[in-house]
Amino acid sequence: MDNQQKTKFIQIGLFIITLVTTTFAGVEWTIGKFVITGLTWDEFLYGFNFSIPFLLILTVHEFGHFFTARYHKIRVTLPYYIPMWFGFIGMPTIGTMGAFIRIKEHIASRIKYFDVGVSGPIAGFVVAIAFLIYGFQTLPETEYIYEIHPEYEVFGENFEERMEGLDTLILKKDLNPERMAYETLPDTIDTGREGSVSFGDNILMNLGRSYLAPDDRYVPSSKELMHYPILLAAYLAFFFTALNLLPIGQLDGGHVLFGLFGEKNHGIISRVMFTAFLFYAGLGWVTTADLINNSIESLASFLLSIGVYLFIVYWSTASVFKEKQNRILYATVMFTLQFFIASIFKVEGYTGWLLFSVLIGRFIGVDHPPVIDNQPLSVGRKVLGWVALIIFILSFSPQPLVIEGI
Repeated sequence: MDNQQKTKFIQIGLFIITLVTTTFAGVEWTIGKFVITGLTWDEFLYGFNFSIPFLLILTVHEFGHFFTARYHKIRVTLPYYIPMWFGFIGMPTIGTMGAFIRIKEHIASRIKYFDVGVSGPIAGFVVAIAFLIYGFQTLPETEYIYEIHPEYEVFGENFEERMEGLDTLILKKDLNPERMAYETLPDTIDTGREGSVSFGDNILMNLGRSYLAPDDRYVPSSKELMHYPILLAAYLAFFFTALNLLPIGQLDGGHVLFGLFGEKNHGIISRVMFTAFLFYAGLGWVTTADLINNSIESLASFLLSIGVYLFIVYWSTASVFKEKQNRILYATVMFTLQFFIASIFKVEGYTGWLLFSVLIGRFIGVDHPPVIDNQPLSVGRKVLGWVALIIFILSFSPQPLVIEGI
């Protein structure tokens, strides 16, 4: 077996493994049952309702890059899929970290960089929109969610609204009946929501809820979206599309930015966008509220949190500043502004983005490789570039996954 055959064997193997792991993830999210506890064959097959649309969107995205690269006669590999499943330790995942193609030569043209970068997100986005429409148009009736959460049935069709105002997750009749306002409850009800996982909204999901669903009663809230596999696949596709289209560095959005504005302006805009992204990610990491308890332990924890955050910012800006003293100054100013703004205005960002800030700033980089052929884009390509940036705005969720009480 030669190297080319070995590579194809690895790629096919990774795809099959990823298909299995995303199917497992689909079962765990939609049914709420971990694979390690045992699955029936029907339950495993149900997981394909998530894995097939999700991997189809991902595959179309990657082949958008692949065929565009081949069109420009750029040597490129077929996609490598990255399986990732932690269900065996009781941790839910989506079954994959995505996929990538490897470009095997330097791209010397600004136009080619733009074409390869923009083609994947737009191709995948079109398919994701189709699944979004289908998912909202074919919503099951409320009985579907009762099969997964039979404890919700006592609250009636509008169970989400009636559960929203509860101060406790375990309801008892001996609590103030006027405040609870539920006369028909049994003595004890376990809502099954000791921990809450919700998927953040973006513009497209909001539009879908408002205009695509034939009956508002069946529209899932952000806390129940996980049980609707096609909608979950579309939502995650939008998340990855937005992440890829961040106009920073060598991400797909960075290639679009480079094509639209050129190397010099790319460097400026990329750094501004990275700073804004990192600023939002760390907003509220530490505030004056963390010093309410005037104990030594509280102060030590406060100072440790500051030290950890300063290191994260310092470490993630390796591609922004070459000099260590500039990174230290950047981290100090960043933290100071975040601390006072979050403390005074009581605003909070999304710490989950810090991981992506490190990946971008430390490993991917905020700059773009130079090109020999710097010919500007045609009008048609410029329009397509702005369409891609609009897709980023429509798909981006400020808080994509929120976990409470776990």
